[in-house]
Amino acid sequence: PRGRDRQHAGVDIFARRGTPVLSATRGIVVAVAERGLGGRQVWVMGPARQRHYYAHLQDWAPGLQVGDLVEAGDPLGSVGDSGNARGTPPHLHYGVYAEGGAYDPLPLLRAAH
Repeated sequence: PRGRDRQHAGVDIFARRGTPVLSATRGIVVAVAERGLGGRQVWVMGPARQRHYYAHLQDWAPGLQVGDLVEAGDPLGSVGDSGNARGTPPHLHYGVYAEGGAYDPLPLLRAAH
């Protein structure tokens, strides 16, 4: 839980500032934006229509834009502390969302490893 009204939906992966953030899935980039709690962020729609959320980025991969097709392992940006992570150790917030809401992304990451 995060405060009274929201959950921490996802996992924080701590790494050095500037570490490349790679797509965990094949999919279509549906958002490249700086907004809200996530700061600099990228959303990728995966093949099963699940939405992969990459937040608190330092920057985006050069030329990355909405509509791009990405493969698993393609660069999306780099680890930072944007949004509500400002002043915390650099990390990637990674979340996965389906029609039923957020679910634990760790099994996906372990399977890909």
